[in-house]
Amino acid sequence: MKKNVLQFIGSFHQGGSERQAVQLARLLREDGTFNVQLATLENAGVLREEVEKMGFTKIPEFKLTSFYNANFVKQLLKCANFLRAEKIEIIHTHDFYTNIFGMLAAQIIKVPLAIASKRETGGMRSKMQRRIEKFAFRQANAIVVNSEAVKKYLISEGIPTEKIRVIYNGLDLERLTPKTTDRKTICSELGLPVEEDIKFITLVANLRHKVKNQPIFLRAAQKVLQKFPNAHFVLAGEGELRESLESLANELKITEKTHFIGRCRKIPELLSVSFAGVLTSFNEGFSNAILEYMAAGIPVVATRVGGADEAIVENETGFLVESDDAEALANRLLELLQDKEKARQFGAKGREIVEEKFSCAAQLENTLKLYGKKF
Repeated sequence: MKKNVLQFIGSFHQGGSERQAVQLARLLREDGTFNVQLATLENAGVLREEVEKMGFTKIPEFKLTSFYNANFVKQLLKCANFLRAEKIEIIHTHDFYTNIFGMLAAQIIKVPLAIASKRETGGMRSKMQRRIEKFAFRQANAIVVNSEAVKKYLISEGIPTEKIRVIYNGLDLERLTPKTTDRKTICSELGLPVEEDIKFITLVANLRHKVKNQPIFLRAAQKVLQKFPNAHFVLAGEGELRESLESLANELKITEKTHFIGRCRKIPELLSVSFAGVLTSFNEGFSNAILEYMAAGIPVVATRVGGADEAIVENETGFLVESDDAEALANRLLELLQDKEKARQFGAKGREIVEEKFSCAAQLENTLKLYGKKF
């Protein structure tokens, strides 16, 4: 008799946690060891169409307006009733909000195996939020983290080591294969200049959180352009910080060489025309963007935060720089721009590492082992 597993996802918007949760649901369904269902707090987002194609058509929504009102209790009881009716034996939550909501619902009906997730280190949550999440983690049988860096962070926060399981993000290389490879077509569709001699330096990150530190990207861009005017800088992401970042680009007099393309649904195509990928965060768990850059065969320059050094091999697949050091970031980018063969070798080695270490097969295997454990 197959066990019933629920993957609880915050929404179907295209963020790193959402993408990994949807991918895991697909892998588990294709594997067939468990009966897999989905639930969400917000039944909206560009990934909804994708999950429907997988066969997940009835996805219950437990919409919250606050953690501190009558609606929260109403939705919590509704969720508990759903878990009971569907005989859910394993619940796996994937972000801050589903960790709290899902672990409480699981406790109400005593779901046999409750698994939370953590994909970030510091800088994202208030003191009160951290306290609430730690309470949720106490209700969990296990906590999945996507890097040794996140594991160390949780241990420093007082979470028992034996509860924590490191399962690296898996990368679906087929999904990241561009549907078209014609540079002019791709650039035209993305609103980028089409000239062949332009070298696009790309940052894929939301523009909602200051922890992503996009200003260092723009300050490094100004320094690079003084020596390499054919470089152009692309920010792929949406959020309320966009206006202030556009103002900074204008202040730095790099507007003509800076492109804010918003939420990008053609990441494989964007990366196929990019020369290098950049991560600038102050804090990070384990960046999907780094893996996507490596899968695209382009070199990476990233801040030395979170699990970046678990993916990037210094001076083999890219460079690590200290957080908020625009000078170092610019110098490393210039080193790559001025040595195309080094950049090519870095990209090729990065692709090789992704195929070996960060495969969907490894992610699935480690998840199945966790689901089969007795706690």
